[in-house]
Amino acid sequence: MKNLITILFVGLIGFSVNAQEKVAKIEFKTEVIDYGTIEKGADGVRVFEFTNTGNAPLIITKVKSSCGCTIPSKPKGPILPGKTGEIKVKYDTNRVNPFRKTITVSSNADTPTVALKIKGLVVDSSKNSVLDKKNKSVLEKN
Repeated sequence: MKNLITILFVGLIGFSVNAQEKVAKIEFKTEVIDYGTIEKGADGVRVFEFTNTGNAPLIITKVKSSCGCTIPSKPKGPILPGKTGEIKVKYDTNRVNPFRKTITVSSNADTPTVALKIKGLVVDSSKNSVLDKKNKSVLEKN
């Protein structure tokens, strides 16, 4: 009976040691990209770079934007341990205004959901602002 218990105990310990899962880990260089102030119609493509710091292949299952004005694209295949990948994001720079958007990345990583952010200001230099017109009219009167 003692031998049976000992064998079961050793077997359980051996099973738990072998059962430790390999896991993918996603680590981004930055989770926020600031476009700064850009012109209307400028290139709206930016890239979030990441590394799989885990010990299993990383599979990005879905990349979703908070708005139709932002189009993200995910890597096609798995990212092996130690390798890098990128998520491209294209913002529609024909929309003149400040913007803040969130891109949600879903994967098989130990942190299955990561929120990336983009922000910036799109301006149209061909149009004068109300303040510019007001300042010019004051100057013209003098």
